[in-house]
Amino acid sequence: MKTRRVSKIGMAVIYAVLIAWAVISLIPLYWVFTTSLQQPGEVDVMPPKLIPTVISRYLPLRLSGEAEEAAALVDGALESYRLLFRKTNMGRWFLNSLMISLCATTGILLLDSMAAFSFAKKEFPGRNFLFWLMVGTMTIPGQVLLVPMFMVVRELNLVNTPWAVLLPQLSMVFGVFMLRQFMLTIPSELMEAARIDGASEFGIYWRIMLPLAKPGLATLAILTFTSSWNSFLWPLIAIQKSEWFTLPVGLKTLQDQNLVNYSLLMSGAAVAAVPMIIVFLSFQKYFVKGLTLGGVKG
Repeated sequence: MKTRRVSKIGMAVIYAVLIAWAVISLIPLYWVFTTSLQQPGEVDVMPPKLIPTVISRYLPLRLSGEAEEAAALVDGALESYRLLFRKTNMGRWFLNSLMISLCATTGILLLDSMAAFSFAKKEFPGRNFLFWLMVGTMTIPGQVLLVPMFMVVRELNLVNTPWAVLLPQLSMVFGVFMLRQFMLTIPSELMEAARIDGASEFGIYWRIMLPLAKPGLATLAILTFTSSWNSFLWPLIAIQKSEWFTLPVGLKTLQDQNLVNYSLLMSGAAVAAVPMIIVFLSFQKYFVKGLTLGGVKG
């Protein structure tokens, strides 16, 4: 009985620590959204308001019958968003990032899953050597490759085009490594049974391996989309035309040399955070499973 009580206390402490850590981790995201909803002139107020006025006063004003003042609060809270889409190319930047991120995610899932299937389930000379040689390229810092990559895209006349940002992202070695580790956990007997039933090699890959590897694919999709969406340095180097800026590069242009409109900047950051939140919430049930099952077998 005493042991059970101590165990419950220990679990309660663990949950309390995890909840506190989650709250602390979400504070920056909360600050971005609340700052973007501040009334004009309230962003620079000290001490800063933890709760935007539109949230704290809107409902009381509506209940008291002061509908016009409540509507004015909403207009003031959305002013930075209207200014963002009216004065900048925010819509174009958003679509550029969305197009590149979706294409990069789709391409990496297809290419890396085929490579991982070959390394995990196919026997060919030099398989292990080629795999670990490829994995060894992960030790090369990305900054070292910036100049060679720029020279390549320049020779291909891809500078200032979406292809200059998209194509280098398709060479994601980590995806091959992670999916290979995940596919090693899938029994090879399923492949043998499919071959007996007359399935082709591509049919085995498409109809058996991919459905069984959904948790790993979902995990890779989240990591790839997030990495591509947040990519800043390479798009900044490869693209100089404003109409092809990605969202992180476009947000950087909102910072004036001598003055920063924090409300406008936070509004852009809030818009940029929404797709990542949607992607993670859509695939979260596969995320932990994909990360844990991928390390069962080496």
